[in-house]
Amino acid sequence: MRVRAVALLVPIALLLAAWPAGALARSEAERPNILLIVAEDLSPRLGAYGDPVARTPAFDAFAAQGVRYTRAFTASGVCAPSRAALITGMHPHTIGAQHMRTSNRGYLAVPPSQIKAFPELLRRVGYATANVVKTDYQFGEPFTVWDANVGNYGTGPDLAVWRQLPSSKPFFAMITLMSTHESRLVTAETTAPESWQRLLDGVRKLRAATVRALTDPESVEVPPYYPDVPSVRASIAQHYDNMHFMDSEVATILANLEADGLAENTLVIFTTDHGDGLPRAKRSVFDSGLHVPLLLRYPNGYAAGTRSDRLVSFVDFAPTLLHLAGAAVPPHLQGVDFLSPAPPREFIYAGRDRMDSVPDHVRAVRDARFKLIRNYRPRLPYYRPLLFRDMFPVMRALWDGRAAGTLRPPQQRYFEKPRPREALYDTREDPHELTNLIGEVRYAPQVERLREALNRWLNALGDSSARPEEALMAQAWPGGEQPVTAAPVVTPVRDRPGYWRIESATPGASIGYRLRAADDVDATARWALYQAPVAVPDDQRLEAKAIRYGYAESSVVQGATQR
Repeated sequence: MRVRAVALLVPIALLLAAWPAGALARSEAERPNILLIVAEDLSPRLGAYGDPVARTPAFDAFAAQGVRYTRAFTASGVCAPSRAALITGMHPHTIGAQHMRTSNRGYLAVPPSQIKAFPELLRRVGYATANVVKTDYQFGEPFTVWDANVGNYGTGPDLAVWRQLPSSKPFFAMITLMSTHESRLVTAETTAPESWQRLLDGVRKLRAATVRALTDPESVEVPPYYPDVPSVRASIAQHYDNMHFMDSEVATILANLEADGLAENTLVIFTTDHGDGLPRAKRSVFDSGLHVPLLLRYPNGYAAGTRSDRLVSFVDFAPTLLHLAGAAVPPHLQGVDFLSPAPPREFIYAGRDRMDSVPDHVRAVRDARFKLIRNYRPRLPYYRPLLFRDMFPVMRALWDGRAAGTLRPPQQRYFEKPRPREALYDTREDPHELTNLIGEVRYAPQVERLREALNRWLNALGDSSARPEEALMAQAWPGGEQPVTAAPVVTPVRDRPGYWRIESATPGASIGYRLRAADDVDATARWALYQAPVAVPDDQRLEAKAIRYGYAESSVVQGATQR
């Protein structure tokens, strides 16, 4: 059994037993481990959320042990902007990360200099951090964010990654489960350009080895915005089968946590990066693209089996987890602590911008019931050719139905133009968001309230998508060249013999360092996060490098040469 920080168990249990809802004040000795599990491309299509088709026993048992949030929403309906929001606590369009993907256009977002990923801020207060498989933040993979960043798309995820971290520290670990990703909807008939063929061949083999066909296509519900044809039913059933395998991965993670003696001092969170990997879900600002499951299991079973209907946005994760860990919450963060006793948020906000090769500019605001969507490019239809999405069965069925003239109005509508400049939906009475209520007199108060909220939000934060993306690119990477972080300067601390100060001239640069024996030729040692002058023994040498998010890393500086 691997036991981490056993001394924390009693204080945490006592503290959590006394927690009123949202009371999260934390002393350093009482900080829990935090495990964040993020599945890909999955709406709340789970048994614990009332789905009658889903086979998710592990998740459903997990839900019975925690708090189930019913109104959690991402800031974007696609992974990279959504993950940028989650990791920074900032809406993507305020840090240049809204277009999917920046790297497809040959640049990286460069957030304002004060922006840091919250796991880096957790490292500052003594947490060890680990990530599995996916980052995708739009501004690169700064080496200062994670103590361990492991795995890739071609390997199975490390379902006990905390074992790679020092047991003397509390940990924050983020595990991405790719098993429900859109790519897992590949079939034997799926054809792809050569650039995608290797990926899809690998996914086919992986699914054949891991996923069982359990779901009867006749049992699934086909939303009215899809044609009800066999290929669509089969693809939705395949999505459920992928979920069943994902559920087994969740079971393994929780079993590993229990086996290591960590379940009693670890807060476990489950969510997904956005809605289902299906058309009009992924990449959209409809609830099918933004609404996600969110479950929190507290270490001592606090509030087990309960539900919360408060609105939660992905930008809320950073302030919530920082507060939980006893770290200072930067004042510029745009999220709120959703576990605090303060009044819950009234609105969540989201956006849709360029999706791969397809330009767009959409903003949305939602309260507990109504949603307002504003299309800034209404002359463009919603559906336009998009290479990756168009390979999979449901989108093929839509394109084929359009060509044959067999689509019904709810399906045909998304190929039509212009789109309405604004649309209002009653998500309680119209959960598929098919009926635009703009212009109906009885809904005028809701229109005005949401319009005012959206305008107030945009006026407060600005909207960088009002400018061409080329302008954002030029601002981030002047002349089309990636800026390079200034190499650190290592200097002795005059009144502290043996201590060395490390600084970079690049505003906002994060600095890492490591100590190595003078004769050590192994350059694989992990980088510690620099915060204060470092003591360097005489028999060791100091190395340092720096990174500003979106910039290239600096060169490595040998501190010993500065003596």
